[in-house]
Amino acid sequence: MAKRSFLIPGVDKRLLIKDSIKTMPDVTRRRFIAGGASLGALTLLTGCDVVDSSSAEEMLKQVSKFNDAVQAFIFNPDALAPTFPESAITKPFPFNAYYDLDDAPDVLAADWKLEVRGLVDNKKSWTLDELYKLPQVTQITRHICVEGWSAIGSWTGTPLRDFLKLIGADTRAKYVWFQCADKEGYNSPLDMRSALHPQTQMTFKYAGEILPRAYGFPMKIRVPTKLGFKNPKYVVSMEVTNDYKGGYWEDQGYNSFSGS
Repeated sequence: MAKRSFLIPGVDKRLLIKDSIKTMPDVTRRRFIAGGASLGALTLLTGCDVVDSSSAEEMLKQVSKFNDAVQAFIFNPDALAPTFPESAITKPFPFNAYYDLDDAPDVLAADWKLEVRGLVDNKKSWTLDELYKLPQVTQITRHICVEGWSAIGSWTGTPLRDFLKLIGADTRAKYVWFQCADKEGYNSPLDMRSALHPQTQMTFKYAGEILPRAYGFPMKIRVPTKLGFKNPKYVVSMEVTNDYKGGYWEDQGYNSFSGS
């Protein structure tokens, strides 16, 4: 592919890069700077020169996609996230969201059903009582937040890969896409290899008790191999799909893969 170049006299390409980096999410910006990517390297990767702020942003989007592809390539679906003893659990485990706890979804268990869509054989909706009857396991793993802090918690639920098998999901599909009850329509895609990881879990309990509102009642998706924002809470539906549908944070520039 020929490199596109539309140079404008007087435009400082490096300043444009710096301005665009300021719009990146914190973690993406830190990784970008730590990687020491030069303007020449960016131009080589994306095949275009920087001439204005929009082309700078487009270049950085291409770098983000490249980063996702590299993380997906090196991801080992058999490598487990570290587990910890009960004595290591963070108390209290912090509430984490882009809103205050008072604004968290208050889901009524009797009215809630998990909607199942997409490339699956069985599209029935699941009540909480039905999901609670599925075999469950407990993991004590670390939650790593994109903001730089971490906490260890105890999570109990059904391995997502077992549920996908139960509903006859096409595991050759690319993604499992989750939608949540948050008022702003939180959603997040999970690549299928991560969805099938043995520690990826449909979580129904925290510390042996029914999952509290603060941690995502009635169900969250616990993915200890991912950064925290890839662990959606208050889940209301899942869709097995080959289409990349974006996500709440992904659409704001965060890397979709975001392994921890």
